[in-house]
Amino acid sequence: MAIKNDSSLASQLSNTLDEETARSEIYGLIAGAFYTSPAIEFIAQIRVAVTETPAAGAFLEEPWRNFVGVARSMSDQAIKAEYEALFGGVGKPEIYLYGSHYLSGFLNEKPLARLRTDLNSLGLERSELMRDTEDHFAYVCEVMRYLIAGEDVAVANLTRQREFFSTHIQPWANQMCDAIQNNPKANFYAALAELVRAFMGVEAQGFDMLV
Repeated sequence: MAIKNDSSLASQLSNTLDEETARSEIYGLIAGAFYTSPAIEFIAQIRVAVTETPAAGAFLEEPWRNFVGVARSMSDQAIKAEYEALFGGVGKPEIYLYGSHYLSGFLNEKPLARLRTDLNSLGLERSELMRDTEDHFAYVCEVMRYLIAGEDVAVANLTRQREFFSTHIQPWANQMCDAIQNNPKANFYAALAELVRAFMGVEAQGFDMLV
């Protein structure tokens, strides 16, 4: 499974009326923004995105509007430099995007092994083009996108989504968002982290209702 900066996601996100399509697109947008320094086309699509949701006052409307507003206020170069300052560089990054770090305190530990086992049960494996381990936040978001939008109903269904989310995303996503928002260098990604936090809250609430 590969991850791309899909610029079409940003333009479609605010216009969709289908809840499952919207969920899939949000996961895709998040994955694209975190996996690599955002492409200029990706940022451009965020800047022109509609900021009003179909239902006025929807829970994600304010963090989405703020995220788009921050994107509009920053240059392409500033956003790309922020990504490198927070997540790139040589050696230890200022902020880790790997679940093992937040769940165990170390990289490449038991949480990653468990994730790989669960991915194997889903028939998924990391693309050779992907440079990071599977517990990268972008990768687990892309898996959720697949579990929502995939055509194989034996895998792409609400039960699998809930299991994967509760095991491999929910336990550490907010910790990652905290780390981003507490970093003084974060601006674009602080706004994205707030959107992620709100979206994860909506997801958790929705899955709780399935029990």
